Amino acid sequence: MLIKRKTTKKHMKSEHWFCLIGLTPIILIYTYLRFIPIIRTFYMSFFNWDMVALKKPFIGLKNFRDMFAGQLFVKALLDTTIIAFSILIIIMPLSLLIANTLVKGIKFKSWFEAFYFLPVIMPMVPITVIWKWILDADFGLFNYFLSFFGIASKAWLVNPNLAIFSVILLTVWKNVGYNMLIFSVGLKGIPKEYYEAATIDGATGFKSFLHISIPLLKPITVYVSVMTLIKGYNVFSQVYILASDVQGAPSHLVRVLVYDIIENGFRFYKMGYASAEAVVLFMIVFALTLVQIKMAGDNMLSGKKVKK
Repeated sequence: MLIKRKTTKKHMKSEHWFCLIGLTPIILIYTYLRFIPIIRTFYMSFFNWDMVALKKPFIGLKNFRDMFAGQLFVKALLDTTIIAFSILIIIMPLSLLIANTLVKGIKFKSWFEAFYFLPVIMPMVPITVIWKWILDADFGLFNYFLSFFGIASKAWLVNPNLAIFSVILLTVWKNVGYNMLIFSVGLKGIPKEYYEAATIDGATGFKSFLHISIPLLKPITVYVSVMTLIKGYNVFSQVYILASDVQGAPSHLVRVLVYDIIENGFRFYKMGYASAEAVVLFMIVFALTLVQIKMAGDNMLSGKKVKK
């Protein structure tokens, strides 16, 4: 028996070393492509890092002070936050409702799944170009559709409030299918015995969904909410095409953080300032992720205490 145990331990150690050796090149490549750029971005944010000038003097927190004192960054931060949280508030219940409806089983279920998931696999740029034509104030299909209800044409891509709404609408339409798919997988993984027991106790329909589906979907809900918020804060392509000044729209119509970072870094060559903006974006997303995970953990713990 002792010989067998020793042989098993040696075999496990050899497997561990084999895995580590096999993963080492991948870990090194990932570190070079991911972690080193993040560290370098933090480093550059403390310098007056001009892409043209040879001298890059250390300026400490000046980039951060100038950033929060500037109107463009504040507007970019505000617009990005509005877009991110609006997407989160709309897309979470909508995708869960669609997933629950499809899981229950309806006619032409596969067609509906394809219909909702098709926008996810389509590239963002051509989709946004099509939406720009749809939302055109003079020749757009959206205003033409609204005219049947007696609603006057709207300048969807010129009015600041309507432009933000257009970006939110496009982003929700593009991503609702992905969240729907994740929720569908979670709902299918819930044992049917729970629903059968709830039916015996008289909890059917919305009650079983509220007291069984939603609590058991908390881990998946956290994942979906975190990913949705990250996508919301990293929105760029749809803003650049629909409502940026280079596309003929009024200057700074909709300003988001990623667009502001790219413009300052590669248009004005202020790479140190852009790095400071990237650091702030990273810290915001990181903090919101931790808050969501902490809130979900507290809710799950409190739920366990109640069950006891």
